[in-house]
Amino acid sequence: MAFLPLANRVLVEREEQSNTTASGIIIPDTAKEKLTQGKVISVGPDAIEAGINKDDTVVFANFSGMEITIEGKEYLILISKEILGLIK
Repeated sequence: MAFLPLANRVLVEREEQSNTTASGIIIPDTAKEKLTQGKVISVGPDAIEAGINKDDTVVFANFSGMEITIEGKEYLILISKEILGLIK
């Protein structure tokens, strides 16, 4: 993939939610909430200065960013200020 975010933007791939609960109950797609964490795929130069790097796992607020599809996969473009923190 050849997508490079500009300025303080970050390209994130959301983590997938499990289809079943720990007790074995199957969760239909319509009942799933979108997770608010994901893996950083690509980083703009200003976001690197803010301490965000490729392959970091980040947490962001609900309804943040813009959803985009690249080569059949869904991603989220966030501004570095929308990222609430890193998971180490």
